[in-house]
Amino acid sequence: MNSGLTALDVAPITIGADCLLGPNVQLLTPTHPIDPRPRRDKLEAARPITLGDNVWLGGGVIVCPGVRIGDNTVVGAGSVVTRDLPANVVAVGNPARVIRTITEADEHDERDEAAAADGA
Repeated sequence: MNSGLTALDVAPITIGADCLLGPNVQLLTPTHPIDPRPRRDKLEAARPITLGDNVWLGGGVIVCPGVRIGDNTVVGAGSVVTRDLPANVVAVGNPARVIRTITEADEHDERDEAAAADGA
């Protein structure tokens, strides 16, 4: 977890193993009524957030109440996650949308980049 994490845990927040959370990520479980009368009465509810194993949330990502993010999923910086995301995808935007599936080719591309950086 990086600096500036905000975790409003009125409901449970579950973070799987080996997750990466960039700076200023917000995990927000509280909900409030749309109707102004009960909202004025300070009524509040909450829905849990679940991050699977090996999830990477880029800097400034906001995860809204009730969202589940599947294993190995990457969410681009500044995205707002309003709905569940499946495992093994890359999602970006506001609201966050899946732009592609993570494949074995991604593993090879990253190894090639690391080798090039090492001068191999």
